[in-house]
Amino acid sequence: MLYDLNLAWTPGVPATELQRTLRFAKNLGYDVVALNHTVTGAIPTVPSPIVNPIPLLNNPTSPTSPPLLPPPTTTKTTNLSTTAPAAIPPPSHSAAAAAALPTILRRVTLVVTDPATTNYRLPDFARAYDVLAVRPANEKAFAWACLSTTEAPALISLDLAAFLGWHIHHRTAMAAVARGSRFEICYGQALGGADTRARANFIGNVQGLLRATKGRGIVVSSGSPQSTTLGLRAPADVVNLLAVWGLGPERGAEALGAGARAVVVNEGIKRRGFRGIVDIVSAAGPDPAAAERAAARAAAAAAAAEEGGSGKAASRKNKNSLLGGGKAQSAAPAGRGQKRKNGDATTLATAAAESSPSAGGSNPPQQQKLSKRQAKKLKLEGSKAEAGAAAPGKQAR
Repeated sequence: MLYDLNLAWTPGVPATELQRTLRFAKNLGYDVVALNHTVTGAIPTVPSPIVNPIPLLNNPTSPTSPPLLPPPTTTKTTNLSTTAPAAIPPPSHSAAAAAALPTILRRVTLVVTDPATTNYRLPDFARAYDVLAVRPANEKAFAWACLSTTEAPALISLDLAAFLGWHIHHRTAMAAVARGSRFEICYGQALGGADTRARANFIGNVQGLLRATKGRGIVVSSGSPQSTTLGLRAPADVVNLLAVWGLGPERGAEALGAGARAVVVNEGIKRRGFRGIVDIVSAAGPDPAAAERAAARAAAAAAAAEEGGSGKAASRKNKNSLLGGGKAQSAAPAGRGQKRKNGDATTLATAAAESSPSAGGSNPPQQQKLSKRQAKKLKLEGSKAEAGAAAPGKQAR
């Protein structure tokens, strides 16, 4: 999306002229524009509500609402002249004409010469407008706008066509960018009029600003002195102009798109969110189809768990029955399966008797696995027994 956050607005501008300018901006490719109301002179010190004189423009996408309200009527509430929109029935229009308008914001620019009389009124102006910008007129006001404001302004818009009289320092400019402020370059100051001196001042001040900020924190707007189509340029032409003045094409495209969008989003969060930090975003309701699918998956998982539990119980029962039968069979033969001590002659003899075929058993028992030492001792005992049996026979001869 492309943004132009500075379309000049004055109380006496005709509604038809303003509507033509907005449509031309939409045709050039700008999706969001801001009508700028510049406040000059002393700001009233008496606590009083700030009235926004810019008329409330209805939603351009709605076919049942007018694209513009009639010209506002001037009302005088304080020593600062303000205006309010007149309550006149809206004119008829078509849906196509309403859709041809971009999204419209309302902006105020305060020309500051004495920061002491402006500082504490900034929150009031911020609540009354969508975008808050300041225009410092001297070095003291510039340092205040960058460092010492009670509420960081969204935009710091310098009059680059005039001779500033001071240098823009890198630390001061980057401190403002770190606080969330952006520096605005209005290319309409160099296009309107035939004043060559003003054009030279503009180019020199733009280069000084780009040198101080290194191309960061820059927002580009038209800033045409009059609400006419003569001060608007296409985005590609603006990027080419900035490249000539010292800002690269990537930074130029960012100044028209992402940089300006960050300003609008931050200002919206400041006004909607809690203390400008927490923003409550409405979420979509639950999907009935998704809820049904989740319930079906839960039922299937429960059924699978129940089947798995019954199968495990049956296998456990079969295993226990098999183990019980094996224990009964192993406990039937006497002395079988018992641990024998090494060197126990009685035990070895019993094992030899059980293993010999002359034991008288019709079903010879299953041979047990013996170690090498036990087999050696068993063999030695057998040889001794044979020798003892052969000795009486020799004596009888």
